[in-house]
Amino acid sequence: MFFFTNLILKKLVTNLTTWVLLSILAGAILGHFWPEKGVSCKVLGDSFIAVVKLFILPLIFLTITLGISGVGDLRKVGRVGAKALIYFEFVTTFALLIGIVTSWVIQPGAGIMAIAPNSDVSKIQQSAAQFNWVSFLAHNTTLQVLVFSVFLGTLAGRLPQKQRLTDYLTFASKYVFKALHIVMLFAPIGAFGGMAFTIGKYGLKALVPLAKLMVTVYATMALFIFGVLWFILRYYKVPLRGLLNYIKEELLIVLGTSSSEAALPGIMEKLEKMGCSKPVVGLVIPAGYSFNLDGTTIYLSMAIIFLTQVYGIQLNIHQLLTIIGVLMVTSKGAAGVTGSGFVVLASTLSAVPVVPIEGLALLIGVDRFMSEARAITNIIGNAVATIFIANSENDFDRAQMEKVFNEEEYEYLLK
Repeated sequence: MFFFTNLILKKLVTNLTTWVLLSILAGAILGHFWPEKGVSCKVLGDSFIAVVKLFILPLIFLTITLGISGVGDLRKVGRVGAKALIYFEFVTTFALLIGIVTSWVIQPGAGIMAIAPNSDVSKIQQSAAQFNWVSFLAHNTTLQVLVFSVFLGTLAGRLPQKQRLTDYLTFASKYVFKALHIVMLFAPIGAFGGMAFTIGKYGLKALVPLAKLMVTVYATMALFIFGVLWFILRYYKVPLRGLLNYIKEELLIVLGTSSSEAALPGIMEKLEKMGCSKPVVGLVIPAGYSFNLDGTTIYLSMAIIFLTQVYGIQLNIHQLLTIIGVLMVTSKGAAGVTGSGFVVLASTLSAVPVVPIEGLALLIGVDRFMSEARAITNIIGNAVATIFIANSENDFDRAQMEKVFNEEEYEYLLK
């Protein structure tokens, strides 16, 4: 009995998930009771995210170049890319429709006075006006590195010195991942800082007036994950529960920091470890980060319908179809813009001048609290997309998946 008690305590103390959870709780307490100190902790969350961001581009480069140089088949790369884009468009459109239908049925904006609080939305309008697809593609370094890595990986696969180059890249990859693992030990600090700032800055009182919208958004995203994404995984007999348990640390980091970028390198490593091939992981995850934002798409559609209900605006079928069409385009550029949720929302409202853009001020106070749901849904959606496409390409090691899932289940039972 003493042995098992010690074993459980050791697992709890050394488990990163435990520390991230405790840090989120501590951050929420600090932000609630000592708001000024909570706000001052913003630097902790921002610093952690900034350091993790440094690993994203090197990992994308190494993963894709190594994977494609080993395959050496440009046709396969093109096929995987085409499948990914078709999948992204289909699933995000479904997410968009789910958000609109749910908002239409539940009516989260009904009964709220159409008076926006005093808040300056001019900066949001300015950013929305400046956004365009040429700028997005020109400044999206993730997509640029993706394209360059595909090119270099294909070229490297045909070089006579292929093995030497592969050895260098493998060596570099090994130490980049080691450094990343060291950085992730500081995840609890980042989660603490992010949560303390959120609660300290906006306060729990900001949730009360718009609680119905928040509950509706969270419920809709849960419906999407445990309905649509579950069904997609079920097609290839991959358990959603096993996947969520396997990536729980990354999900908690996203919850604490409100940033899917913080978990991007970890997700890439874990998906490869669970049996998805390097080329598929390297192509789908970076592309999905720009074009497969399921959570963001759901939020944007629900926010617009919410504002029409607040202002008592009755949309006709033409206006509704126009909003759907515009969102199908604007939501794809969300990851490339700072403050993306509001900027894309503002650009959509500008393109469909039915709802007063000043209504965005209603959402500013609670947007941070809903960003966690968006980021978590985005990262789960991209993990599911990677697994789906890897299976469709017969590049998925099911035995490896069962092995890592069983290991995670065993550790869970020990806690």
